[in-house]
Amino acid sequence: MNFHRPRRNRQNEVIRSMVRESHLSPDHLIAPLFVVEGKGAVIPINSMPGQARFSIDELVREAKELYGLGVRCVALFPAIDEKLKTPDAREAYNRDGLNARAIRAVKEALPGMMVMGDIALDPYSSDGHDGLVDPKTGEILNDPTLEVLAKQALCAAEAGADILGPSDMMDGRVGVLRRALDESRFQNTLIMSYTAKYASGYYGPFREALDSAPKRGDKKTYQMDPANSTEALREAQLDADEGADILMVKPGLPYLDIIYRLKEMSTLPIAAYNVSGEYAMVKAAAQNGWIDHDKVVLETLTCFRRAGADVILTYFAKDAARLLRT
Repeated sequence: MNFHRPRRNRQNEVIRSMVRESHLSPDHLIAPLFVVEGKGAVIPINSMPGQARFSIDELVREAKELYGLGVRCVALFPAIDEKLKTPDAREAYNRDGLNARAIRAVKEALPGMMVMGDIALDPYSSDGHDGLVDPKTGEILNDPTLEVLAKQALCAAEAGADILGPSDMMDGRVGVLRRALDESRFQNTLIMSYTAKYASGYYGPFREALDSAPKRGDKKTYQMDPANSTEALREAQLDADEGADILMVKPGLPYLDIIYRLKEMSTLPIAAYNVSGEYAMVKAAAQNGWIDHDKVVLETLTCFRRAGADVILTYFAKDAARLLRT
């Protein structure tokens, strides 16, 4: 009898570790964090067990804990008071606003922590859309939105953001942001473009956390159709040509094929966003005793690495970093 026995390379942990193809460490993780006004505030998010909205002082404390666990980048998402939301989303570029103050606070407390700033208008817009809305037709106005996004990007960069994440899916926004940053001497500020951001049903808990759901309509005219994959390659090429430094796929788990295809076609690093709905499903199933939480967390994050993701934005960042230390 002469047949191959792949099981020989699985017979103990030593050999399994030796031949393992994909590796996961805290270096690969970015922790998304929600920030609110106030002091000493840690407000749990019901649909995202273990996650909270933090006042700036508590945000700094959380960032320090993450840093100590080896997570060296956080992405900040501000929950803006409704009274500050307007049709023109002008709070998005308020240099004394919540977002700018939060970025400055983290950078001052932890200079070695990289901070990623979200670039989109939905947290600041009274319409709840990522772009400006024509009040008569309801159309999302692409080119006028770019002007506001450029102001928002400069505001975040001036506050100390190391990375900007345009999540708006407006056409041409990467090029506009890159030019605005370079002209203002922020040549070293990275752009992690939400290249393939799908019009997904997995965003529900995030929108609850920020109260940023559209007041009317949906986001299908600017976010990608979940049925499409080749379109993502076109988006990736456009973003790369416009100056993106990292390309992101969002959501993550339902779009592992997109991560793989982008990794195959691009020389740029690829990021995956393990989104709120994916997080909530694992937490809910674990709380009901249906799955092994720790095992599923590491398996989930490792599958992103296997698909080709260099960077993973995940609400499991703290959980995973602790597990990886054991």
